[in-house]
Amino acid sequence: MPKTSILLADDNSAILDHVTSLLKKSKSYEVVATLRSGAAVLREYRRFSPDVIVLDISMELLSGIDVAHHLRDYGCESKIIFLTVHEDSDYINAAMGAGGSAYVVKSRLGTDLIPAINAVLSDKMFVSPSLLHST
Repeated sequence: MPKTSILLADDNSAILDHVTSLLKKSKSYEVVATLRSGAAVLREYRRFSPDVIVLDISMELLSGIDVAHHLRDYGCESKIIFLTVHEDSDYINAAMGAGGSAYVVKSRLGTDLIPAINAVLSDKMFVSPSLLHST
């Protein structure tokens, strides 16, 4: 069975390392790229053709939400998961409106990211359950 290819984008290298380490524990996922800017995602996504793109919202110059809008405009069919510190419903709505299929808060990364990936691969939406009670 082929692995799910995942492109990670976050301007924090510690987060990139942590997420990569988490995903490597599963034989189902392959991290094909770790990028530190939204501009790099727009330059590189075609080369990797990932099944899933995990985007931080707060990146310099181009936010993850802006990147998601551009990816959809370009016809990118990768599933988009937002991984962020933002817990405000306005961010959730903007992210999902930009084409996101999942919204995971970084404080719940260890428990929520893999269920989010599995949900989007089954064409379902996912929002960190902790946010559903606070928004």
